[in-house]
Amino acid sequence: MLSDLTIRNFAIIDDLQLSLGEGLSIFTGETGAGKSIIVDALELLLGGRADTTAVRAGAEMALIEGGFRLDTPIRDAVAGILEREALLDDPGYVTLAREIRLEGRNICRVNGRVVNLGLLRELGEFLVDVHGQSEHLSLLHVGHHLRLLDRYAGLEDAVDGYREVFSQLREVEHQLTALRQNEQDSERRADLLAFQINEIEAAALEPGEEQALVEERARLANAERLALLCEQAMAALEEGIHGEYSASDLLGQAVEAIDDLSNIDPSLSPTQAEAQALLEQLGDLTRRLRIYRDSVEFNPGRLDEVEERVALIRDLSRKYGGSEDAILAHAARAREQLESITHASERLEDLARQRDELLRKVGALGAGLTASRLAAGENLAEAIGSELQALNMDGAEFAVEISARETPDGVPVDGRRLAYTANGLDQIEFMVAPNPGEGHKPLVKIASGGETSRLMLGLKGVLATADETPTLIFDEIDQGIGGRVGAIVGQKLWTLAQSHQVLCITHLPQLAAFGDRHFKVEKVIRSGRTITVVRPLEGETRNAELAQMLGGESEPNLESARQLLKGAAAAKTAGDSEAGPL
Repeated sequence: MLSDLTIRNFAIIDDLQLSLGEGLSIFTGETGAGKSIIVDALELLLGGRADTTAVRAGAEMALIEGGFRLDTPIRDAVAGILEREALLDDPGYVTLAREIRLEGRNICRVNGRVVNLGLLRELGEFLVDVHGQSEHLSLLHVGHHLRLLDRYAGLEDAVDGYREVFSQLREVEHQLTALRQNEQDSERRADLLAFQINEIEAAALEPGEEQALVEERARLANAERLALLCEQAMAALEEGIHGEYSASDLLGQAVEAIDDLSNIDPSLSPTQAEAQALLEQLGDLTRRLRIYRDSVEFNPGRLDEVEERVALIRDLSRKYGGSEDAILAHAARAREQLESITHASERLEDLARQRDELLRKVGALGAGLTASRLAAGENLAEAIGSELQALNMDGAEFAVEISARETPDGVPVDGRRLAYTANGLDQIEFMVAPNPGEGHKPLVKIASGGETSRLMLGLKGVLATADETPTLIFDEIDQGIGGRVGAIVGQKLWTLAQSHQVLCITHLPQLAAFGDRHFKVEKVIRSGRTITVVRPLEGETRNAELAQMLGGESEPNLESARQLLKGAAAAKTAGDSEAGPL
């Protein structure tokens, strides 16, 4: 709900700050005092069209700012938008602001951050409905009518069940579309996959093969040098070079000397053992080198084979992956895809059967929703008709128009194919005949003014539990009605205020008496300039204002005002009036 409102330098408002609460708040005052200016400011705050002429003379900028407390059921929806835009500070509260600058710029803010006008409007649609001259009214959006009717009829669970099957149908249709698109080039794709599989399988790859081949290629390419190096190493170990002792001879002499040392000094026995072990290791090293030398062969034919194999593996790696494992994994995936293409026709037939079955289910569930909506539409029309009579609109009629559209690709219902959406098979619009003989017209096209406000009050009263908009503003609702009907309207507004915050501008004391709070809007002269001020009224000040509205602050009118307040209080306590319950 709207908890506080600040308006600065807007028209004849200098600096106005209002704290508002739950229930019914009444605004009264002389014509031209500025009551409708407050509504105009609120419309700007909700994303209405800005006009620089509204900036107060002598000021550079007009500011409108409102703080809204977010209660269920709209809290999650508004918090979701704020979170999407990275504007969420407190999930239970949001601040909207609008600056209208004299040079033509206007700035929108949400929780202190600059946003575009579209976001301000998006949030505003969840927060406030203005009934009067404004187009900011959820009931004037045809897209809301179906949701309101479903909530009025208690069809939420049925709609959820329908949407579950609808989602299944959409998924199957998506798979069908994708499979049919793939089917168009499946033959070419199958040939390519088969070629890739055959190419990889023909190579008979082994994991780690390339590395082993690269090492073998290095040995084959350097066979002569490997043999020469082995000969040099063995010569140094066994034969000696240029007449010098070999390493084996020198190490043997060292072993003999250490052996003699250990005979004299037994403490050197471990050293003697190490020396003997080194001599044996040297012999082993020489034997291994000889074996390696004998294995080295110069084989140009084998070198060519290895070169070709390495080239093949690297060519496959370039096409299918960076290693033998990656190439083999690609072949496995290709086999799976080829298998899928091979059985695509079977899958298409299966999906087509699923789609037909789900179409029948959607049609049956949608037809059930249509039947429930038709019954609910009749009940709603009857209930609103009673409300309109009580509001002195005896000739007005309300109807819910429910229609369906035939289409070749729709769902089957009673021998027809009907278009369907996530909400069912129905197109729903509220229709109104304000005057006898005029015929029903779409609600969105009816004229604005007091008659429309009363019509909206009747709608809101019946749809109170279905309408989630927390704050409702009624302007000019008393246009063309008298005191008796004014009391009925007041009772209905107060009843509506048990589930919504309601703000109402009125000239009728019979209506004003039902307010939980009463504010007087008046013009005063300060420092030679006219400004609008708003004062909360209680006790005798409220009696005096009601007396003025009755014709003057005389004792009879003051007594009449007291009786109006007493009667309104009694009606609130009893929860009953001539208009009956909403």
